[in-house]
Amino acid sequence: MPEVIDQSSHIEATTVNVDRTSATVKGGRRFSFGALVVVGDRKGKVGFGYGKSNEVPTAVEKAQKYAKKAMRSIPMIGHTIPHEVEGTFSSSIVRLIPAAPGTGVVAGGTVRAILEMAGITDCLTKCYGSTNKRNIVKATFDGIGRLREARQVAAIRGLDLGPTVIEAKIERGKKFMPVAPKGEKARGPVNTIGEERKGRGGSRGGGRGRRNDRGEGGGRDGGAASGGAPGAAPAGNT
Repeated sequence: MPEVIDQSSHIEATTVNVDRTSATVKGGRRFSFGALVVVGDRKGKVGFGYGKSNEVPTAVEKAQKYAKKAMRSIPMIGHTIPHEVEGTFSSSIVRLIPAAPGTGVVAGGTVRAILEMAGITDCLTKCYGSTNKRNIVKATFDGIGRLREARQVAAIRGLDLGPTVIEAKIERGKKFMPVAPKGEKARGPVNTIGEERKGRGGSRGGGRGRRNDRGEGGGRDGGAASGGAPGAAPAGNT
């Protein structure tokens, strides 16, 4: 679960992986831990860090500190990336593909943590080669560093590129997204199972009996419902 580490800037952190290593010494084994942490503000800034210590909490704190210093901004169009990109590190390759609104993040746990911390909610991904988590994180950030906005490319080329394919796809996708009325929250689904049975007055098990016209309650044996006194013999038995 994400953890808020800075209330003022709304920076959250999530631990991607914790490694344990051991060194054999004269007195036995000495363990050390390494934590891989991703931090972000869900508004376009994200970073990662790796910290080592003899205890897990200390390693996580070190990784969070390093990740905050290494935060970078990600170019975004709406809630997705501006274009398809591929990042590599060692033998790991990560491909990021922009998606229309409502698609969601289709990714594994490592890449998903990075995209969610950055605020990207619509993206398709694919990983090739090594699935080592540290390599995957570095390959993802390598791809993120290659992202460029359309206006940046237009300024370099000295041309007016106009609306891109991704922008057109986002505009088409907005037409199919549900929009709640202003000032009202979207209502969730209501469970109506069993309401019809309650409306008909049906219930399981027997009750004390129905009340007659004179307001007298009927017993299970029906003696009081006939108007006779409780415990009286039925009519006709003399």
